[in-house]
Amino acid sequence: MKKLIIAGAVAVMASVVICQPATAKTFKWSYQGDAAEMDPQARRETFTDAVISNVMESLVRYDGKLKIEPELATDWKLMSPTVWRFNLRKGVKFHNGNPFNADDVITTYKRGTDERSPWKGALVAVKDIRKVDDFTIEVVTHNPYPTLLRDLSNMLMFDREWLVEHNALDPIDPGKGHEGYTIRHCMGTGPFKLVSYKPDDQTIMEVNPDWWDNANKQHNLTKVIFRPIKSAATRVAALLSGELDMMYPVPLQDIARVNGTGSYEVLEAPALRTLFFGMQMGAKELQSSNIKGKNPLADLRVRKAMYQAINMDAIKAKVMRGHSDIAGVMMSRFLGGYDKSMDGRLLPYDPAAAKKLLTEAGYPDGFEIELVCPNNRYINDEAICVATVGMMAKVGIKVKLNSMPKSKWSPKVRQGKADMWLLGWAASTTMDAHNVLLNLMNTWTGKRGVYNPKGYSNKRVDELTDLIGMETDPKKRQEYINEAFRIHKEEIGAIPVHSQTLVWGVKKGIKLAQPANNVFMLRYVMMP
Repeated sequence: MKKLIIAGAVAVMASVVICQPATAKTFKWSYQGDAAEMDPQARRETFTDAVISNVMESLVRYDGKLKIEPELATDWKLMSPTVWRFNLRKGVKFHNGNPFNADDVITTYKRGTDERSPWKGALVAVKDIRKVDDFTIEVVTHNPYPTLLRDLSNMLMFDREWLVEHNALDPIDPGKGHEGYTIRHCMGTGPFKLVSYKPDDQTIMEVNPDWWDNANKQHNLTKVIFRPIKSAATRVAALLSGELDMMYPVPLQDIARVNGTGSYEVLEAPALRTLFFGMQMGAKELQSSNIKGKNPLADLRVRKAMYQAINMDAIKAKVMRGHSDIAGVMMSRFLGGYDKSMDGRLLPYDPAAAKKLLTEAGYPDGFEIELVCPNNRYINDEAICVATVGMMAKVGIKVKLNSMPKSKWSPKVRQGKADMWLLGWAASTTMDAHNVLLNLMNTWTGKRGVYNPKGYSNKRVDELTDLIGMETDPKKRQEYINEAFRIHKEEIGAIPVHSQTLVWGVKKGIKLAQPANNVFMLRYVMMP
């Protein structure tokens, strides 16, 4: 058997303090949006999963330096190229006192991979998870799968008895209007317990005194209060007035102001997330266009025109104030599998060339299209879209901006109800190119191309994704990755914009981890 190669990633972070906890504190923090719900299988959204992961846990987890380490599994080994055996941690109890065991793992897996579940594409390489005994499971994959551990880090464990008690064994899809107990309630084995969750208002957690890893605890918190504050000005004011101990993102125009207070500081680091414009090029007809009977986006010349109409340098300089890294492809240079050959734009910014391409494609007067954009998900997300609308107008493409909160924007994109959309992707589970390909660049099947509905489709890219998923030779794997991203780039399967930076504001004296995957882990917060 070949030696297993786990695709790596560069972990960029602020300081992590490792010491014995001091006097316990209440920690107050804020973000521009809220966790969408308390069910980790209701959607796949980084911030929502990050909040829940303080309450629920996986078989494995990332440490403060983004290295995989044991969590609810103590160890694992390959029994064959496609069978992994995991020994589960004994003596772990859920917050309700129920013991954690193999039945909880099996139930969690079956619930999340149910055909009705929005989460079903998260473990597409897994064929089955089977019970050996109460504290041993085996994960069977379709093929050798080098990034399995990273994928499993996102499978947060439910207590089977708790699900049964609350009639919640079936998956829930909020995008389809589903309701259920797990939308507002959460219970796990993690370092913090959920006390209350009031959407768009306040979430309160308290420390779990019976957490299995308390002997290695690296925080001194007893209570955590989270408040979503959409207004950037209000969020900064709350930090500087002492109402908050930490908040993010800090508006780029306020970085100097926060640093100049003497009592607060801005922590900034590169991030894994890359923003891009997705396009519904696979539909026969666009939902929002004045062009009927055909889809302008299906024509490569139109996509090239749209690409050349966007001035990425201006977005970086004026909208992002220099705090971004213009993207050549749809993944950050800090993800495993990135290669310098992927750098740079495919085509230069050139409005005149864009107009010529539109004329050649049969649209001399342009066309109309709607752009669906979040207004509380990414740094200056709505401003990026506003700038793009103006740039498109200069070449004759009339873009109607439809901006909305992320709770409404995410299901609209995932369900194929947008013709053009802004989306960011960090691949924060595997931190690897395969994650990007599988979710964003593969032909939509329900489990693949989850955020590519009616979008880009190329048989060779799909084939390469499968090869990348099972290849353990790093050189050959990189060749496959480079080919797949080159094809997607040349066919303009999407329009990459930039990778944003992490910009967090914090009261001086507080120590925390700021990993590149933008997952804020409360278990690393130490207050003075």
